Amino acid sequence: MGLFDRAMYVASAHDLEQLPPDVGAEVAFVGRSNAGKSSAINTLANHRRLAFVSKTPGRTQLINFFALGDERTLVDLPGYGYAEVPARVKAHWQNVMAAYVSTRQSLTGLVLIMDARHPLKALDVKLLDWYLPTGKPVHCLLTKADKLSKSEQALTLRKVIKQLDAAGHNATVQLFSSLKKEGLDEAERAILRLFGTSNS
Repeated sequence: MGLFDRAMYVASAHDLEQLPPDVGAEVAFVGRSNAGKSSAINTLANHRRLAFVSKTPGRTQLINFFALGDERTLVDLPGYGYAEVPARVKAHWQNVMAAYVSTRQSLTGLVLIMDARHPLKALDVKLLDWYLPTGKPVHCLLTKADKLSKSEQALTLRKVIKQLDAAGHNATVQLFSSLKKEGLDEAERAILRLFGTSNS
């Protein structure tokens, strides 16, 4: 996994004003709290603690930037949708993420992490709606796929692809399991395409 092996933490931001310069190419990972986003990043990077994995949903409340080399950056956005986060915190992050995904010039693609058992929840759809006007691509990782049977996996994959196509999203979708380390090669190829390249 050459691209992600080089990942190095560079910065964190709580507000838009704290974001690093809007240059190079960024691919952002985003998803509901507890959807497996941090685990997916760590699995792709072959690094146990690159992205903090918490048993408490809603714990990550910073935008974290990881340099991959060649002016490419992996961005870990805060998880959303956790009920016990205070309303003012939810409102802040909703505004920050909406602005980031819709206006960040260096953002070349989005990786949307969704639990394969619960894909395309209301907040996932809202995020995609914010992003849709940019015309930029999305790659969806249906995580925790090991929790589903093979027939359930196939059905879920078809349903998500159909729903995204119907909404006009420029999106690709795959099954992924951090636990079983399944879907890693497909995910890396897709993320490289988001960066605008086919090899590391």
